[in-house]
Amino acid sequence: MPRNFALLSVLASILTLGLKFGAFWVTGSVGLLSDALETLVNLTASIVAVLALTIAFRPANKKFNYGHDKAEYFASGLEGGLILVAAGGIIYSALGRLIAPQALENLVLGIIIAAVAAGINLVVARIMMRAARHFDSIVLEGDAKHLIADVWTSTGVIVGLLIILFFPQMLILDSLIAVLIALNIPRSGISLIKRSMHGLMDISLPKEEIQIVEKHIRAHAGESAAYHGLRSRKSGSRRFIDFHLLLPGHKTIQEGHRICCRIEKGIEEELPRSQVTIHVEPEEDKASWDGDRLGGIKSKSSSADDHHPDGK
Repeated sequence: MPRNFALLSVLASILTLGLKFGAFWVTGSVGLLSDALETLVNLTASIVAVLALTIAFRPANKKFNYGHDKAEYFASGLEGGLILVAAGGIIYSALGRLIAPQALENLVLGIIIAAVAAGINLVVARIMMRAARHFDSIVLEGDAKHLIADVWTSTGVIVGLLIILFFPQMLILDSLIAVLIALNIPRSGISLIKRSMHGLMDISLPKEEIQIVEKHIRAHAGESAAYHGLRSRKSGSRRFIDFHLLLPGHKTIQEGHRICCRIEKGIEEELPRSQVTIHVEPEEDKASWDGDRLGGIKSKSSSADDHHPDGK
């Protein structure tokens, strides 16, 4: 279950949070403090992810007919916002030290502790990214990106501390590296917020996924089969696809049903957790040809003029 992977992220964040604050305490490095603050944000985001996934995997009911999947978008949007907050906090802490640099202590011990914390985050992030792809979960992906951003932050801080260890006169690097890392982090946060907004606004599936739908329509209804009103959206890891399929009027209900079942099965095999709804219409009826009015899609090899009984 995705929720178990989110719990793994919570445990990793608690462990690394303790390590990083310990490293800051023994060294006094603002870079390590910034790293610890980012991990605090990660912990908050991980807890939110657990709650969101608990809600998202509740079954549909009379009140929520389409399920609770969109809870994932609220969580991932919040995670994106928290990444931006973490970046702001890091910059704020670092600028203070740029103005008034302070000597650092016990750098070797601090570097070792930070390296251990970064290693834990890297392992957990890779596990969660695989889980995100497997479950098609934007929440797990957001959590994994949080941890990866944390790894990059820790790496930059460690490099800075190593330089200061051998060149103490370059103390200012502690703050400069923290600022540079903070300026790089927001990209993943903005990406998560954008994707969450798209999910909440029911943006259509990507072009390559729409092509998969069209491929199975042609494969099972015929190369010349026409369709229109193709609509799609994604809710969490579930896809919703519906369209109007035009078939010759002489086909029986059983034949039309069989064609639709084959189309649905083909789509669902390539696009897991898809719910496909097909409305069958007779191609000889003018009323069936309302694709332009709906702004839908027709097959390239078909046109209304070819199938209208009167050619209009």
